[in-house]
Amino acid sequence: MRAAVQHRYGPPSVLESSEVGLPLPGRGDVLVQVGAASVHPGDYFVMTGEPYMVRLVFGLRRPRHGIPGMDLAGVVAAVGTDVTSFRPDEEVFGWSTAGTLAEYACVPAGHLVSVPANLSVVEAATVPTSAMTALQALRDIANVRPGQTVLVTGASGGVGSFAVQIAKAFGADVTGVCSTRNVDLVRSLGADHVVDYTTTDFTRSEKRYDVILDNVEVQPLADVRRALTPTGTLIPNSGRGGRWFGPLGRILKARVLSGFTRQQLRPFTSIGKRQDLLTLADLLATGQVTPVIDRTYPLEEAADALRYVGAGHTRGKVVVTV
Repeated sequence: MRAAVQHRYGPPSVLESSEVGLPLPGRGDVLVQVGAASVHPGDYFVMTGEPYMVRLVFGLRRPRHGIPGMDLAGVVAAVGTDVTSFRPDEEVFGWSTAGTLAEYACVPAGHLVSVPANLSVVEAATVPTSAMTALQALRDIANVRPGQTVLVTGASGGVGSFAVQIAKAFGADVTGVCSTRNVDLVRSLGADHVVDYTTTDFTRSEKRYDVILDNVEVQPLADVRRALTPTGTLIPNSGRGGRWFGPLGRILKARVLSGFTRQQLRPFTSIGKRQDLLTLADLLATGQVTPVIDRTYPLEEAADALRYVGAGHTRGKVVVTV
């Protein structure tokens, strides 16, 4: 099968299109014929091996899995002997830890759900990591409730575009922060208010928010905290930071500051959960959440897709079609 493969850490140029062996599903696995795989900043970090702390998980000297990518959607090609929840030819989407930028991928059955009837495979591929991150941040960490005020920075990005819609589905009054070119997009996602960061600094306005999901983290914590209510919740979520330890320093600072204020500073790491994917499938099926796709690339141009994501200015999601 064809796959995007890397044998060392580095920039997108380390990726090459190669012929590799077809994976075989284990007893609890599903072999998926990949129709589309979305890529996100986490995939870029793993490909480059920076911050270096990612190598503790993905391989110290070289990537443990030579095929990058986590999110996918496609058609069931075969199932393991213990799998009863899926059948061949069924459309599914979910996440894998063994690489998805390939014609086929083996995925644990517990990492997949059926594609809603109103979604294409390309749209479904955008959902798993970014939408689960938004859902878990707003529901589990911030406990967003109807009537609360929620501000989302990077509102036009992968996580941000889902977060605006999910916060609205929870009944919140939502403000999205984005650049001038994305104001109309963020408004179309359901944001009640849109702040153009090129002309307005939300940390210096009089408005205070119950929840801030900061997907950009370009401003000091102290400045962002000014925009919180006295008991509000700030969730830092950019994943960026220093070359060695990434966002760890900012996370530790947030943890320490939380001990000295009624405000909650709650950095977190999202975890793949099938039940959350089912929740998102319901939101997608009812039209409360709609994926935003910036660009699509063929598998042979996977390096260009990751290069574009690494630049940090995507509008919604970037998808590699197979």
